[in-house]
Amino acid sequence: MHPYKLGEMEQRFAELIWEREPIASGELVRLGGSAFDWKRTTTYTMLKRLCQRGIFVNENGTVRACMTREEFQAAQGEQFLNDNFGGSLPVFLAAFSSRRKLSGKEVAELKKMIEEYEEERDDDADI
Repeated sequence: MHPYKLGEMEQRFAELIWEREPIASGELVRLGGSAFDWKRTTTYTMLKRLCQRGIFVNENGTVRACMTREEFQAAQGEQFLNDNFGGSLPVFLAAFSSRRKLSGKEVAELKKMIEEYEEERDDDADI
């Protein structure tokens, strides 16, 4: 099982939790019923799946995130790179840009990201 690969409904339910967390599990049951027409058992089954993946935790009836939406998306990206490109971002970019040319704006954004990363790395090396 890939912990960061979610089905459509799992993703929609996760978004619902992120928007409202921390949230009482009883409130999630009500929201699951109104948003997805789910029964109580379906909501708890979906919540259990997301908790088993380490995305959320249900402690004493309160559900909270173990990772932010952004952290989850970053983990999804890492998993995708590992599964499909041997963990190599350059290999991914080469494959991606061979089918779709990057715009000047995209190239500039990538250069800026690399420069910022290098500056952060250099700052860390000075410590």
